[in-house]
Amino acid sequence: MQHKILIVEDEEIIRLGLQDNFELENYIVETAADGEEAIAKADSFQPHLVILDLMIPKKSGFEVCRVIRKKHPECFIIMLTAKTEETSKVAGLEMGADDYVTKPFSILELLARVKAFLRRADTTSQASVAAANQDSIDFSGIHLDFKKYEATKNGEPLEMSAREFQILKYFWQHRGEVVLREDLLQDIWGYTPDNMPSTRTIDNHIVNLRKKLEDDQANPKIILSIRGAGYKFDA
Repeated sequence: MQHKILIVEDEEIIRLGLQDNFELENYIVETAADGEEAIAKADSFQPHLVILDLMIPKKSGFEVCRVIRKKHPECFIIMLTAKTEETSKVAGLEMGADDYVTKPFSILELLARVKAFLRRADTTSQASVAAANQDSIDFSGIHLDFKKYEATKNGEPLEMSAREFQILKYFWQHRGEVVLREDLLQDIWGYTPDNMPSTRTIDNHIVNLRKKLEDDQANPKIILSIRGAGYKFDA
């Protein structure tokens, strides 16, 4: 399948450079220079993945991310940011981004990350559904529909990203087991041991999931931390 990528970047040189590189890799590419255009393009183009700069005019990258995540939950979002503050990265993940890249970045690294995202998104989603033989699960008052990308807690809707659905699907398949952070980076994100990033990305996603799922995120009962290893899903 030929994947579609939407590049949202207000700096023309960067935008066109990214477009050229991704088209050379045989992706179908559309671009947007501001937040309003990005939301319109996401609706009409229906991309599989969005590369989204945080600092764009008209609507911020945070707002664009929030809208795209709500309207297109199956779409993956990688944020580009020149900011190095941890709060900006966490805020992006809370808005629904699946990952982030800090400027300046290597185009080869970004290409590899996108390729891994889309390849693993295809294979993981197909394999996980086949292995679990379930399109939906229920636990602790929470209902997750992996086919429709819908979630509720005690009957109230939860906004969740496609990446969060993947993580929970993986946890469900390995419930009761200790899941290493490195396992998640390899099996969900598609990284290999020789290009493994910081596991902070995993921890940020877990923080966001606990906010949504746990009754008391300071004393989690569903996603448990295993010191020095990773997490255990106790549904």
